This record gives sequence, C-alpha cells and structure tokens, in this order.
Amino acid sequence: MEPGKIRKLEEVVVNRIAAGEVVQRPCNALKEMIENSLDAKATQIQVTVKQGGLKLLQIQDNGTGIRKEDLEIVCERFTTSKLREFEDLTSIATYGFRGEALASISHVAHLTITTRTNDSKCAWKASYVDSKLTGPPKPCAGNQGTQISVEDLFYNVATRRKALKSPGEEHAKVAEVVSRYAVHNSKVSFTLKKQGENSTDIRTPPNSTVVDNIRIIFGPSVARELLELSLEDDKLKFKLNGHISNANYSVKKCVFLLFINHRLVDSTALRKAIETVYASYLPKNSHPFMYLSLEIAPQNVDVNVHPTKHEVHFLHEESIIEKIQQAVETRLLGCNSSRTFYTQALLPGANPAPELVNENEQSGSSGSGEKKDKIYAHQMVRTDSRDQKLDKFLSKPARNKDEQMDEDFEESGNSSSNDPKPERREIRLTSVLMLISEFENGCHAGLREAVKNMTFVGCVNPQYALIQHGNKLYLTNTSSLSEELFYQLLLADFGNFGVLKLSTPASINELALIALDLEESGWSEADGNKEDLANYIVTLLQSKSPMLDDYFSLKIDDDGNLCTLPYIIDDYVPAMEGLPMYILRLATEVDWDDEKECFQTFCRETARFYRIQRNNEPNQVEANDNWKWVVEHVIYPAMRKSLLPPQHFAQDTTFLQIANLTDLYRVFERC
Repeated sequence: MEPGKIRKLEEVVVNRIAAGEVVQRPCNALKEMIENSLDAKATQIQVTVKQGGLKLLQIQDNGTGIRKEDLEIVCERFTTSKLREFEDLTSIATYGFRGEALASISHVAHLTITTRTNDSKCAWKASYVDSKLTGPPKPCAGNQGTQISVEDLFYNVATRRKALKSPGEEHAKVAEVVSRYAVHNSKVSFTLKKQGENSTDIRTPPNSTVVDNIRIIFGPSVARELLELSLEDDKLKFKLNGHISNANYSVKKCVFLLFINHRLVDSTALRKAIETVYASYLPKNSHPFMYLSLEIAPQNVDVNVHPTKHEVHFLHEESIIEKIQQAVETRLLGCNSSRTFYTQALLPGANPAPELVNENEQSGSSGSGEKKDKIYAHQMVRTDSRDQKLDKFLSKPARNKDEQMDEDFEESGNSSSNDPKPERREIRLTSVLMLISEFENGCHAGLREAVKNMTFVGCVNPQYALIQHGNKLYLTNTSSLSEELFYQLLLADFGNFGVLKLSTPASINELALIALDLEESGWSEADGNKEDLANYIVTLLQSKSPMLDDYFSLKIDDDGNLCTLPYIIDDYVPAMEGLPMYILRLATEVDWDDEKECFQTFCRETARFYRIQRNNEPNQVEANDNWKWVVEHVIYPAMRKSLLPPQHFAQDTTFLQIANLTDLYRVFERC
C-alpha cells in the first residue's frame, strides 16, 4: 500500500485547529476576555450571554481601551502589547502574552469590538472574520473601555459545536469563571446576566472584600465558616494567601479556587494534598471550600505549557505543596472556635440559687461532714420559659410593647383590635398551594420539634440568639429564621393581610434613585441612566399595583407613591432603611412573567425586607433600644407557633448546637 502524501495544510484549516486549542467552549473564550479586561485596569466588568454563550457572549469593561490605529491588527495571531521578547516570559506580570485569544475567537465566531481610549473623542467599532477586518473601523458613541461581542460561536465548526453541552450547562460554566475571578479580584465589580433579562445571575460591588464576595456568590453558610490562611517562604520564594473552610463546613463536591500569580489555574496535586488533610476532619465523602492565591517568583513559573494557560509548572512544586499542606493542617487544628461556648461564673446582678445557698449553709453549720445527695443534671436543666432567663439578670428593664410601633405607621385593616376581622379568603390559586406544599413537605421534623417546644434563653445580638430544647443549647440565626418565617406567612396568609399605612406616601421614583446610589445596588454606567431606570421601576410596579394591593395589601397610587405595606405579624414593623433596596429588588429580582415564580420571588424579596437584619445591614430594631423585646416577644413566639424549618437549616448552621447541658453539668461536677 502506497504511503499517503504529506501536504501543507491550508492556512484557514491551521487557524481553526489552533483556535480549537485556545477556545474549547464559551467559558474558555470568556476567561481570555476577562483577563484582557483586567490587564486593561478595568474596575467594572459586565458579561452578557445568550444560550450559554453559544449565541452571544459579550463582555464590557471600563479599562484603558484599544487605540484606533491598533484595531487593524488586534485580531491577528501573535499581536500583543504585553510581550516583546521570549525572555520576557520569565518576568511576565500580565494574564495574556501570546496574542492568540482574539485571533482564535475570530476564526470560529463573528467578532465585534467597540472601544474608546481616554484621549479619543469618540468610540470606534470594528468587525472581524478570520482575524481580518471586514471593513474600516466606524466612529460611534461609547464610554471609555472596550466591549467585545462574540456571536454564533463555532458556527463554522459543526463537530465542535455538537460536542458542546446544553446551553444551561454552558451557562453554568460561564458563571463559574465569572464567580472565581470575582472572588479573586474583589476590588473589581463583576456582573453576569442573560440577554434580555433584568435580573442578574452574579453581581458583586466594587471595592469589596474576598470574604464578602464569597458570601455573595457561594452563600453565607460557607462565608461564616472561613479560616484565613497566609504563608510566606523566602527560601522557596513563594507567598500564599487565601481562605479555607473549617471543620464545621462541608459539601459533596470540593470547591477549589486556585490562582497562581493571579492566573486562574488548576493543580490536581495541590488539591489532593489538601483534601488529604481534611479527610481527618470531615465526614466521609464530604469536601471543603478552598480559595488560594499563590504568588511565586515569575522566573520560577512556566506559564507557556498549554494554549489555554490553565496549566502551569513551577520549580520546587513538591516542596511548596508540602509547605501548604502543613499550613492547612496547622490552621485546622484550632478551627473549633465557632463551636466554643463561653460561660461566666455569675451573670451581673445574679444571686446564687436559694436552694443551693441553703444547702451550703446547712452543710457548713452542721459540721458533721455528712455527704449531701448528689444533684443530677436533669434536675438543673431549665425547662420553662417563665423561669429565669439571661435577660432577667440585666439591669435594663424591658420596654412596653406599645413603644415598639414606628411613629411613621398606623395600623389598619385586620390588624386593628377594634374592628372585627374580615372573613378569611380561601386560597385557590394552584401556584400558591404548590408553594405552600413545598415548604410543608420540606420541613425538618426534628427542627420543627425544637422550635415548637423551645425555651428562649437570650439575645446575643440582633442576628443571633440562644434557645434551649431539652438538654441542648442552640445558637440560632435570627435573621435567617425570621426571613423564612415571613416567607411562609406571606404564602400561608395569601390575600388576607392587614395594612401598615404610611403616614406620608413615599415616592417610588425617589426610593429607586436612593437605592441606585447605594453600593449594594451594583449600578454601573452600563446599566443605563439612573433617572430612566427609576422611571422604569415606577411604571413596572404601577402596572402590577392591582394585584399587589389585592393579594399583599401593598398599595401604589396613581402618582407612583407607595402608600401601604402588608401587616404580617402583630407589633412588628420592618426596618424602613431597607425600603429603597426592597423597591429596587422588586423590579429587578421578581419574575413577573410566570405566576408561580412571580409569587415565590415576590414573597422571598418581601421576606428579605421584613427579616431581622444582619449585623452589617441597616436595622430599625437595632437602632431602637427595644429590639430585644421585639426578637423575644414577637419574632420567636411567631416562630414557635408556625415556622416549619426547611431541611437545609440542619446543615447550614442556622441551628448550631453549642452545648449539651447534661455533659456540661458533668464537667462542672468534676471541677
């Protein structure tokens, strides 16, 4: 058989093969473009996708931009502003250096760049096919920075497109890339949204912190269980900073965020080494959360291993991994702090229990040395909420409940004790009945029993409280519990709320503008003019006013003013400082198109507004001296009556057992 003839591949084939190495799926293309934005010193990065990035993948930043004269060659291979000589690789301090990313993308997608530099009078727009301009750049309006639109990815490589997963899975991978860079680059604001949707999948504020962004993206359950990790070794020339979860937190799949010299990479050897340490602390088949930022002398790192730059090699790899492994083990040895229960011998103003005083006096006066009957643990456990509590020993008296109601509100509707309650409307909407069934079926029986029969011990702060059930003492997250309580009540009492009437109606337009000025809103110029957004919010909520008034007693008048709010629990008014963000989130986070999703998201956002706020949030009850009375005599009794704790409360430290009083008394007996 004749050997095949060797031929030189056509340039277009070579380029598409090379592109397939650099851009394997939408998330790879996005990673390259995010790194370009960060190299351009961007402080705001917004990503917009359609069909998981297959139809559209767009990134917009406020970086330095691209000069007009560079637009002609920016998409050609091996054109870069970051590398001049091969030796520069030994001191590379930027993400990109080969100049392949945009060229590769242009060979497998329709690429459009709109950019403006600081000294340019206008923006310039250019389109590319196979790394070449399709026409001269055109002037257009635009802010400083760069917007890159990638459309119809792999439109000309059918096999590659068929090999990709569903749009939903591709979107999840895109979100993973954005979330990881958002955690590492906490000073940069990141936004991820689907095209045509008002809500965002990810939004982090500018000038945030690593822990805050972990809380936003991965949830509060991991953020509260993080241990800071730092290590520096002059001999091996590396420095490590990061946050790892302690032994109280675990997930089914390891979450491992690794950045080496600020580049998102993976290291199987490092991940396995650290997981080996955790195996001694975590239950079987459970894994930790790890975010590590490793800085190694650039001359010791080879970043030019693979076109995707996902893999790197560095000197002394085994020694560095061993050092990190030892640091993690040392840190985990003292990670029990969140389970430590601190006690004091005698609370301020407290007197010893009279029966113990009498017993001691009798023992001392008799002088016989006769051994008294042992006091067992079960005899010392407090079982009745009417018995002594921590608050009883404090000098500050509880205020009258009438002082709790905010002076800006007046009660009406079925919250008034003078008027007979109207006949309760029956819930007939299938969507609401399904949502009620979901939280009823998802109830954790053990936690429901604990809440129903709990004894309130005292407040730690507005966010946390202590309760007792049986012989066990729990630290409970009042904020999370109250949010779930209000969510369930909003569904269970659907269409039957009383009214909290504002003494002066509040302008929705003004509330929206206040919210957009807050860092929490994450507003950027790319979102549009604030006045236009505020007007849109007014129009949207006014169009929903009849439904909101009928079902939730939330009335909006024809002038765009908020007049009333639902009266959910007697003697409770939400923190009005949170009203602007509540109005903004109603417009951006509620799914108004689907009935079930609409009611679910509306109730979630309303419950978020009504909850006892966390320590870092504005809080009316915290500013009021009476917040303890509200927590103990309003919120927890309502929980005892009707809260059905969901299953995840048993794993996310909403309920944290901090002491078994039987064992605790045994310790005291030995002292």
